[in-house]
Amino acid sequence: MKYKGIIFDFDGTLADTLPLCFYSFNEIFKKYDQRDLSAEEIVQMFGPSEAGIIQQNLKAVDQIDKAVEEYYWHYDRAHHEFVGFDPHLRQLLNGLRNEGYRLGIFTGKGRKSFDISMSKLQLEDFFDVTITGDDVSSPKPDAEGLYKILEVWEMDKTQVLFVGDSDADIESGTRAGMDTVAVAWFPGSHGRFTQTPTHYCNEIDRFKMLIKP
Repeated sequence: MKYKGIIFDFDGTLADTLPLCFYSFNEIFKKYDQRDLSAEEIVQMFGPSEAGIIQQNLKAVDQIDKAVEEYYWHYDRAHHEFVGFDPHLRQLLNGLRNEGYRLGIFTGKGRKSFDISMSKLQLEDFFDVTITGDDVSSPKPDAEGLYKILEVWEMDKTQVLFVGDSDADIESGTRAGMDTVAVAWFPGSHGRFTQTPTHYCNEIDRFKMLIKP
């Protein structure tokens, strides 16, 4: 097979967590800044971890630490209301693992919210390496997290595919010299890219066909 490893983004790629993220961020910005942000405005903030997003965008700078903790409280409390897991994605991950692919995650999420979602969705056993926004000094679109995974796997960039749902993902993969797949397979996917991916998939079945040997 052409690829030996596949790295996934998380939010909007492996799990439809974006509505939960939008809800949790809006609770924070409404309370502390009296701002009601659109989904598009929040997406424009993506790249850093949740803590980084709040630190960079909250006007009530004296409340940042409290706001970050409240974000995680909302994220945990409301997770079951907003997030399920697509059985087709579970089948995909099972199939990839059984076919011998190494699977990893590079997400801008902070480790705390990432671990909440991985546990609630029972995804921990699929991935042998996970890099979050807390594990890098330079967030997406920097490729630092991808380089870290390549080092762990001891693979060349040409052997690894990076899959994501945002411009930051595609630019990160491009900077690392990897082939990239832009995906928009969730109902709420923003699906608009100014970066040019190697491939584009709006259906999980199309992704399966893409990686067939």
